[in-house]
Amino acid sequence: MRSVELFTGCGGLGLGLARAGFEHERMVEWNECAVATIEHNAKLGVEHVTDWPIERADVRGVDWREHAGAVLVAGGPPCQPFSIGGKHRGDDDHRDMWPQAIRAVREIKPDAFLFENVRGLLRPKFAPYLSTIVAGLSTPDRKNDLRYNVIVQQVDAANFGAAQRRHRVLIFGYRSDLGLTPREIVATHSRERLLWDQFVTGDYWAEHGLKRSIDSFATADAALVRKLRARDVAPIEERWVTVRDALKGLGAPNGKDNHVHQPGARVYKGHTGSPLDLPAKALKAGDHGVPGGENMMVMDDGEVRYFTIREAARLQGLPDRYAFPRSWSESMRQLGNAVPTQLAAAAGRNLAKGLGVSRTGRRRAA
Repeated sequence: MRSVELFTGCGGLGLGLARAGFEHERMVEWNECAVATIEHNAKLGVEHVTDWPIERADVRGVDWREHAGAVLVAGGPPCQPFSIGGKHRGDDDHRDMWPQAIRAVREIKPDAFLFENVRGLLRPKFAPYLSTIVAGLSTPDRKNDLRYNVIVQQVDAANFGAAQRRHRVLIFGYRSDLGLTPREIVATHSRERLLWDQFVTGDYWAEHGLKRSIDSFATADAALVRKLRARDVAPIEERWVTVRDALKGLGAPNGKDNHVHQPGARVYKGHTGSPLDLPAKALKAGDHGVPGGENMMVMDDGEVRYFTIREAARLQGLPDRYAFPRSWSESMRQLGNAVPTQLAAAAGRNLAKGLGVSRTGRRRAA
C-alpha cells in the first residue's frame, strides 16, 4: 500500500503505519534534526526505516501530483498553533499547515488520509477553524468533484497500548467514490483491566516481583475497584501499559545507547512527574524547551528523575535500536512531538481494514 507522509518528525507515525502494512514512497520533514534522526536510523538498518525516502523540504514548495494514486496521505501538521501549552493562535500562527495537508489530498487524490493533532484543536475557540479543516478535507477539489467521507475522533494513546496518556485528535477519511464509511478505531487497552490486574487478581505486582502497593491503591479509583470485584469478570481489553511495564528489563541509566542520566529534575507546582504504575503523562516538547515536570518519573523511593532518551523512546513505542544522535533536549523535543507508534499502527490498520487490505498489504479476495 503506497503512502505519502507530510510532517514526518522523528518517525513515530511513519513507523506505526509501516507496521500496519503501508510503504512510504515519499516522506517530507522540514526540521533538520528530525531528518538527521531518521537518516541515522536508516544507516543503522532499523526495520522499515532502512528504505524510507526521507526528504528535508518545506511542504509548501512540494508538487504532490507525481504521487497521484497513492493509497494513503498521512501526517501530523504542526500542533503548536492549537496546543494548550502553546500560544493558541490557531490559523493566525505562521506554523499552521492544515492548508498544505488539504492541498496534498487534493493533488494526490488518495484512497484515504490520516492526520493527527493535539486535542486542543477541539477547544471551542478553534471550532470554526476545525469546521473549515473538515470542510476542506471533505471537498478538497469541488471543480473535479473530489470528495471524502471524513470523521474526527479524540483518542487516548494509552487505550491503544502506548505507555502514555497522550490525548490526540485523529482526522481521517475515505474517498467518497469508494463507498466506504470511516469508523472510529476501537480501544484495545483499558484502565479497568489495569485496575483488575493490580487490585483484583494482583497479577500485575506478581509479574514485576513486587508486593501489592498500598500507595498505589490509595491513588487508584477505589469505587471502580469495588465495582470490578463485585462483577467478578475480567474486562476483555488488555490492560493499560504502565511506565514500569514499558521500562521492564532496561535497568538504571548506564550512559550507553541513549540511556544517559540527565541531572536537574525537580518537582514544582503542576509538574509532579509520572508514577511508575500508571501510563506516563504525555511527553512534551515545550514552547521554550523541555518542561521538566512532565518528562520525569517518580521512582519507588519517591525521588524523581528525568526520563532518559531511551526510556522516552520506549514510552513512544520505538524499538531499542532506534537511536537519537543529537542532544538530550533536542531528542526529547522530537519525542515530545512524536505520534506513539501503537496509536499510529491502530489507526493504519483501521483504515486498511476498511479498504479491504490485509496487514501484509495484499488486497483480500472479493
